Amino acid sequence: MELFIQRLSRKQAVEILNWKYPAPYNFYNNEENEESIKELLGSLYSVVIDENGQIIGFFCTGDSAQVPAGNQYGAYSETCIDIGLGMKPELTGKGMGLAFFSFLIGHIQRADKAVPLRLTVAKFNVRAIRLYEKLGFKRKIEFSNGSTEFMTMIKDS
Repeated sequence: MELFIQRLSRKQAVEILNWKYPAPYNFYNNEENEESIKELLGSLYSVVIDENGQIIGFFCTGDSAQVPAGNQYGAYSETCIDIGLGMKPELTGKGMGLAFFSFLIGHIQRADKAVPLRLTVAKFNVRAIRLYEKLGFKRKIEFSNGSTEFMTMIKDS
């Protein structure tokens, strides 16, 4: 499968906001509203498509990839490139995560290999944590936003 990155269109943003994940991953479900559409159409979000133009997933970098509650725990005090990502629900749990996330890492590191990568993951998402560890991310700071436990993971350059 060949993957490509492009800016999100409004139609793609609406599609992504309507993705529905099964429990317990329904934590990642979103609501379609103008504010959410505007956020996805912002310059920090991109869509990943395959050679047929089908959406595989999306990603963002910067503040949009952070969980705001982490700031009070110093989770984002180190200089890193923060990454947030999501994969189409029908494709999760099928062994495609390694290729998808490896592709994203390669794309992001082409811009700056010297800066470590950081992501924030809900601690219950063991499937994602295993993938991130397989790709060299190490567990760092744990924190809560009051309802969900999170941790940051860093991959040194």
